[in-house]
Amino acid sequence: MKRFLSALAAAAMGLAVVAGSAAAQDYFIPGQRPGQPGGAQPGAGRPAPAPGRPAAAPAPARPNSQAPSQLQQDADGQAPIQAPMPPVPELPALPRSAAPPAAVIGIIGVPEVMRASSAAQQVDKVIGERREKLNDEAQKEQQAWRDLQQALASQRATLSPEQIRTREKELQDRITNAQRSFQNRNRIVQEAAQYGLNQIQASLIAVIRQVAESRGINLVLHRAQVALNMNEFDISDQVAEQLNRLIPTVVIPPEGVSPNAQPATPSAASPAAPKKP
Repeated sequence: MKRFLSALAAAAMGLAVVAGSAAAQDYFIPGQRPGQPGGAQPGAGRPAPAPGRPAAAPAPARPNSQAPSQLQQDADGQAPIQAPMPPVPELPALPRSAAPPAAVIGIIGVPEVMRASSAAQQVDKVIGERREKLNDEAQKEQQAWRDLQQALASQRATLSPEQIRTREKELQDRITNAQRSFQNRNRIVQEAAQYGLNQIQASLIAVIRQVAESRGINLVLHRAQVALNMNEFDISDQVAEQLNRLIPTVVIPPEGVSPNAQPATPSAASPAAPKKP
């Protein structure tokens, strides 16, 4: 019985993790993974050494006790032995080519554009409702497990060992099937969200190029990568306006249907084909 209760608690915890996956979606930023801040440099989070105090030297690697390295310094203080490196070959000069054009810079804040996007707001609303519904159903299922477990504990004195084993197996089968079902439904919700955002992503890249070309811009940087810029460089408002004209809504699969299973449908941003006379 103790082993069974432990399995029940572990199953409930696993289902809570599945149900609690309704965290806010990070908006897409071209060239970055969601949630990754733009412009972050490697080692940026390391604290700087205190003024007047030299930075601590890295700890030397621990040698292998079974095969001592010859690169370690000898006990008498001699320098470590290093194999000579081959010389760098001489590189011939390349033929001269045309120099790149002078940079005309534009700045864009993709999170701000996504917040102003009606299509992104649609995805956030629909997917948020589906996640909330899934979370509510998962919590109800967990409560049903606890009720069944308490009922089994109260009836244990009146049941035979065979009946107890049967009831425990029925509850364990229900838990296993519920976990599999909620994990599958959660996966479908995630796929639907990504399907909608992918449509916005493809259109956003095209709109950024369209706006940049209209203003003679040949280099667009993320606002988070720039420490200082003038408002005249920023194209976020114009991109958001054009994005809403191009793709005001997106196609989101029906609830419970994976994007991979639904029939091919034209994009919401695609104009309808003209009818033949």
